[in-house]
Amino acid sequence: MTRLPLLAGAALLALASHASATSFVATTDTLGGLIANASESTSDISSSFDDDKVVLAARDDAASFVASAGSIRGARLEAALRHIRTQAPQIQADDQQLARAILAL
Repeated sequence: MTRLPLLAGAALLALASHASATSFVATTDTLGGLIANASESTSDISSSFDDDKVVLAARDDAASFVASAGSIRGARLEAALRHIRTQAPQIQADDQQLARAILAL
């Protein structure tokens, strides 16, 4: 009787490790795609706004925004996002990508 719980536990462990490995692969694939998109946006933004006072003033707010996964939105970051979208409407990036680009300046 003690073998049945042991075998059941081993089977659950095997299933859990397979699911964990599969989700890890899916997560890294997703993150790789996001990083590629973010790096394109970052290069467009950094070449255009690397000496812009409004954008540079938003670096601390951008760091808080990125670290909080978008929960903390400072006034300087909001001003910088509006400024970037006004000055470069061709840049199609979400707020998270723009905040990361600001941090890369």
